[in-house]
Amino acid sequence: MHDTVLFETRAAAGRALAVRCAALQLTNPVVLALPRGGVPVAVEIAIALGAPLDLVFVRKIGLPRNPEYAVAAVVDGGAPEIVRNEEVIARGRVGDAYIDAETQAELQEIERRRNVYLAGRERVGVAGRDIVVVDDGIATGASVRAALAALRRKKPNRIVLAVPVAPQDALEAMRPLVDDVVCLATPPDFAAIGHFYDDFHQLTDAEVMHALDRVDMSAATARQS
Repeated sequence: MHDTVLFETRAAAGRALAVRCAALQLTNPVVLALPRGGVPVAVEIAIALGAPLDLVFVRKIGLPRNPEYAVAAVVDGGAPEIVRNEEVIARGRVGDAYIDAETQAELQEIERRRNVYLAGRERVGVAGRDIVVVDDGIATGASVRAALAALRRKKPNRIVLAVPVAPQDALEAMRPLVDDVVCLATPPDFAAIGHFYDDFHQLTDAEVMHALDRVDMSAATARQS
């Protein structure tokens, strides 16, 4: 079975997800996006819920010869959270020295992104609140697992994972880590997230910042009305 386009853009997927998230009747929600790809999806959810949007900085560590396939992922925080895919590490014969070096490089990129995206922005507290964690899809799930592990330490009231598309086995692996899962499609023979989008271009820093500004403007308009 061949991959089939399900979504025109990330924003279109976000609008469809927003309808499902709204039905959960979340209390004092916060939407958290994995940049870059998760941001335009999350923007639509945040606007629909009237919720603040913040970012979870996660970086994938790929195989040396196939960087799109994750052997691990690192999420920044007080103490960086690293999630390893031991099966892929063993199959790819990936050494700890490689993972350690790549982790440090990705932490530097996380720091760069935080300085660019969040300059002048206040971070949103999540303790005791319902949080919606958003990406543009799940492949191996390493990045999302790292984000969920780090967020659980911050003691939210409820964690909802919202993604447009994911393979069924990866989605099932996430369920013990969250309170609710919202996923629009779990196609068989899953190859790559981008195959299910008509437009899956690599987002720029400028596009991320513009998307964040949309949520700010929406919130300002809501306050004035």
